[in-house]
Amino acid sequence: MDIRKAVVTAAGRGVRLYPAADTVQKAMLPVVDRDGLPKPVIQIIAEEALDSGIEEVCVVCAPGDEPRYLRQLGLLRENLLEAHRGVDWAQDQAHRLDELIRRLHFAVQKEPLGYGHAVYCARDFVDTDPFLLLLSDHLYISHENERRCAHQLIALAKHEACPVAAVHATREHLVGRYGTVAGKRLPDHTGVYQIERILEKPALSRAELTLQTPGLRAGHYLCFFGMHVLTRAVFELLGDVIESGEADDGGVQLTPALQLLAERERYLGLEVRGARYDIGGKFGLLQAQVALGLAGCDRDAVLSTLIELLAEVNRRQSSPPGA
Repeated sequence: MDIRKAVVTAAGRGVRLYPAADTVQKAMLPVVDRDGLPKPVIQIIAEEALDSGIEEVCVVCAPGDEPRYLRQLGLLRENLLEAHRGVDWAQDQAHRLDELIRRLHFAVQKEPLGYGHAVYCARDFVDTDPFLLLLSDHLYISHENERRCAHQLIALAKHEACPVAAVHATREHLVGRYGTVAGKRLPDHTGVYQIERILEKPALSRAELTLQTPGLRAGHYLCFFGMHVLTRAVFELLGDVIESGEADDGGVQLTPALQLLAERERYLGLEVRGARYDIGGKFGLLQAQVALGLAGCDRDAVLSTLIELLAEVNRRQSSPPGA
């Protein structure tokens, strides 16, 4: 299995990040990456794929967003070269933006008909190839000295020649936020499971009855990490749902198609050695920024700043009124 393509779903309008995402696409919000350079979120996500061996990236976007992405990325490149002419890091960053723009493709989701429908919109780009699927509002950070999270997933998919979902052992009170899976741990494989059942954001009572996975710590469940390697078969399954008109009120979802995939063929889950950060949450962008800072070249400076901030807050709270 040769995995050279990636799909990034970015057609959502960023409701959770309103009003910021009402004027700036959420995938273009700036974040300081591990190398200490501010970048738009979409660049960090795309580099996760490109640095893991992916050659082409398709962004599934809303109508009118394709020229906005290309214009903003192009302006970012031009401004870097103009403001930092002859500076090595700026030249390198501009080159990376050139590479990203050259490898970018777009598929338009004309109507917001659900996450599964957004994935389905990339079928012409994918063609018959296996592909890496990423979310535009998730940033991924691998553990120290580990390969990129996407690289870990792609390596297993290549070795086992089958679809693989990145999963993460998650505390029980959080299962209502994620797609949650149950399966059996594969012998002689660390953190690899045969996926048997999948439910989207289940109630804890239901998870306790149907989604227990042997071998996990008590009170933990396997939840989706926001990253998959899938095959063309998923488009056939999504197409059946779309043509049948069986979509729910939230549109065409991906999870039911993945459940059918698990019933029809070998579908594995890999506990990725890393962490995911959903920037769409109330303080998600802040949490992701702090995590990137602590994982990167500015770790000591970020730690010092956090300690000073906490000390100042504690001093203010402990000082008597009027002091």
